[in-house]
Amino acid sequence: MPPWSLKPLPDFGMKLLLRLAAGLLGLAALSILGGWLWLGHYLETPGPLAQPVTLVISKGAGLSAISKQLSDAFVIAHPLAFRLGAMRLSKTKALQAGEYAFAPAMSPRQVMEKLASGEVVIHQFTLVEGRTVRQLLDELQAETALEGEVAAPPAEGSLLPETYNFILGETRAQLILRMKRAMDEALAEAWRMRAEGLTLTDPQQLLILASIVERETGVAAERPHVAAVFHNRLKKGMRLQSDPTAIYDLSGGLGVLDRPLLKADLERASPHNTYVIPGLPPGPIANPGRASLMGAARPAASDDLYFVADGTGGHAFSASLEGHNRNVANWRKIEKGQGK
Repeated sequence: MPPWSLKPLPDFGMKLLLRLAAGLLGLAALSILGGWLWLGHYLETPGPLAQPVTLVISKGAGLSAISKQLSDAFVIAHPLAFRLGAMRLSKTKALQAGEYAFAPAMSPRQVMEKLASGEVVIHQFTLVEGRTVRQLLDELQAETALEGEVAAPPAEGSLLPETYNFILGETRAQLILRMKRAMDEALAEAWRMRAEGLTLTDPQQLLILASIVERETGVAAERPHVAAVFHNRLKKGMRLQSDPTAIYDLSGGLGVLDRPLLKADLERASPHNTYVIPGLPPGPIANPGRASLMGAARPAASDDLYFVADGTGGHAFSASLEGHNRNVANWRKIEKGQGK
């Protein structure tokens, strides 16, 4: 036998080696099982976050970058365990980009499920009834969660006042487009439901009248009555004599003045001033809401031709000039008492 030949181990040596190998395999199995059990426990354990936090997960961020970002913000405690947990739950490629709000003590599993479901933060923007386009553009510019510039201002009156949901990264132009579509639908509905016998000839005239009604009163229940006054004036060929139409031109489309409206202002010729021009102005003076659209489309049954503030936030109406003058005198007393 060559000297380099291996001699077979004695029986007891082979048995010892096999026992040692089995022991090592058992330890390895126990370690794996222990790690597996620990990982399952980790996924359900509340995280270290003490205060709510909002994070933006960038597009293209991988699991490693996401786990580090979450760890740096104290949303999770163990980035490696989080990655292993994602593998265990088959979510390594399911985590989505976006803006997420994390509550205190969320478990890694809850964090993972939020990211995988795309449960991003929902922002809201409210276009208040009666806002002009100039006012809207200023408010949109101040909304930092929106992106992009508005290339061309939308037409006055073309946007429906409502509360709109949007997500981080949506553009201002996209939001304006949604407002336009909403107004198109609301205006079409109001036009379909209009009362018979109106002097209005098309939806655009309805929109113009609704914008005047909107700026004349903030009391929703009063809008059909205000609309009735203007419809009655149009039928009689009377000028509408609406202060907001004069203010619209004086303010350069802003819709508000930083001073009282003067008699000379009402006598000043301008495109929208209904103290000077007959009938409706050439376009809307604001963005009217649904109540004003429906008020203009279905005015109250009334013979009134005049209205004036009554000191309560609403208006006093009258069918005669004599009655109107009494209401105006009463309003002057109220104004004097208020120190105006």
